[in-house]
Amino acid sequence: MPVAPPSAVGPAVDGGSAISFWPGPDIFETVECSFGVLAARFRELAILNQGLAISLTDARHPGEPRSVRFQSPGGARDFVAFLDAPAGSPVHPDVIGFAWEDQRMEGVAEVALRWCASGEERIRGFANSRPTPYGGTHMEGFREGAAAAVNAYSRRHRLLPAAGPDLSADRIGEGLTAVVSVKLDFPIFEGAPPRGALGSAPVRDCVAEGVREHLGTWLAAHPEQASAIIARIAPGTRGR
Repeated sequence: MPVAPPSAVGPAVDGGSAISFWPGPDIFETVECSFGVLAARFRELAILNQGLAISLTDARHPGEPRSVRFQSPGGARDFVAFLDAPAGSPVHPDVIGFAWEDQRMEGVAEVALRWCASGEERIRGFANSRPTPYGGTHMEGFREGAAAAVNAYSRRHRLLPAAGPDLSADRIGEGLTAVVSVKLDFPIFEGAPPRGALGSAPVRDCVAEGVREHLGTWLAAHPEQASAIIARIAPGTRGR
């Protein structure tokens, strides 16, 4: 509800929207909002939408305001670095990142990844900036494409036994931190509430092909880091 008619206040310094929000008990089960939960979500949104600046201020307690501001010039790369911080000991210094558009899925994809010495897998998926905790076609495509790129590089440089099997997607995921984000014109979500899986069929092949191509190109251009990655995934191999 407007409180006054529009008026000129001077030249704009920046653009955007300011929203004041006070939840009502007639709509929400609880009117207590967690500053930490909101801040974590706004951090995600700022990272997933490169260049977007989001500020959050908690003015519920007069005299004790809390405020944070998020902006991510590095996009998904910044997200991987943030997720990696507790693990430490990256296998390679550079966060690998790439983005591309594919008309077949009517959308764009952005992927960032890095391997760490830790054995834990940390892979986060998003569709239209919405978390997909139950995976979906974009995550399936990412795993397929990453495995194809790593195996192709390993075979080309004879880093795996000629008669041995390819490295599985699960093996390649050990110690991997990754963010897989797609933005689609017509996303299809599925699964039980909160419908946390992406079901758009064309996305799997599009993401798999894009990751295979871009990650393969990166590995070829960074042989020392590529050798360290292969040695982390399959101990006993050596760079050539």
